[in-house]
Amino acid sequence: MSLVERVYVALGSNLGDREGTLARARASIAQIPLTRLLAVSAAEETDPVGGPPQGRFLNQMALVETSLDPHRFLKALQAIEDREGRERIERWGPRTLDLDIVKFGTRRLRDPDLVVPHPQLFQRDFWLREMEELDQMAPAASTDD
Repeated sequence: MSLVERVYVALGSNLGDREGTLARARASIAQIPLTRLLAVSAAEETDPVGGPPQGRFLNQMALVETSLDPHRFLKALQAIEDREGRERIERWGPRTLDLDIVKFGTRRLRDPDLVVPHPQLFQRDFWLREMEELDQMAPAASTDD
């Protein structure tokens, strides 16, 4: 039996129909194989962090359970970004959709493709608020074997 882990995914958009983009992203995340969407935080508007001058972001956090390994889950998220027109032109530049794995269970990974917990977690107060909101609304973790 595969290990099921809780994953916090940050969703952000600052181009186009931000609300529509986040709604489609949530629906797409819920369709990732071996993954279940547990809860979603309220959306909030924030200033961009780093990068060139750009518009404000609409952000929210999703809590999921998945039995995918972190790299397969990341590839699924990147495919969602691509479907929403994400262009990777400039680091921290404006984007239609940004999906970040903030925490993946209790795992600690540091490789060229993925770092978890996300290295900016404690510099983004809105992520901490959103995670706290999710912790209060999400059902307790499953203890089934």
